[in-house]
Amino acid sequence: MKKEPFLEYFDDIHKAIDFALWQNFKHRKAKEQFGILEGPKNNYAVVNQTMLEDLETEFQFVIPENYKWINYAKISLIRTDEDPLPHWEELMGAFSVMNGEILRFILHYRIPLKKIIRYELASRGFDENHEWVGFEKAKEIWMK
Repeated sequence: MKKEPFLEYFDDIHKAIDFALWQNFKHRKAKEQFGILEGPKNNYAVVNQTMLEDLETEFQFVIPENYKWINYAKISLIRTDEDPLPHWEELMGAFSVMNGEILRFILHYRIPLKKIIRYELASRGFDENHEWVGFEKAKEIWMK
């Protein structure tokens, strides 16, 4: 299957990085890589490997491997964005509508959200790439 060139512009480098990370995750099964180039109008272009090859260039910005580094300033940028990326909007929205006492309970008793998320994913019967593997196999994958 031939991959099509992909290009999307962002005025903010942080948003471009977030979008590139999401695209890398979303297209992980196809092993399609996304990265960032300098845009034509003092902005940032998120492109895939196919577009990069068409342009005969290399990615110009380093994309972090994960969000372990995230701090309050970054969270504030995401939360105050007037046009948030859909994945951030959904994630932040889930917490913003949750009862404050529940959030405080989670922090106070150090509820392991990672384990709860893994349990939820196991109960859906899919693997890490959203391929159906059945409930028993999903449990083996997620309940480590």
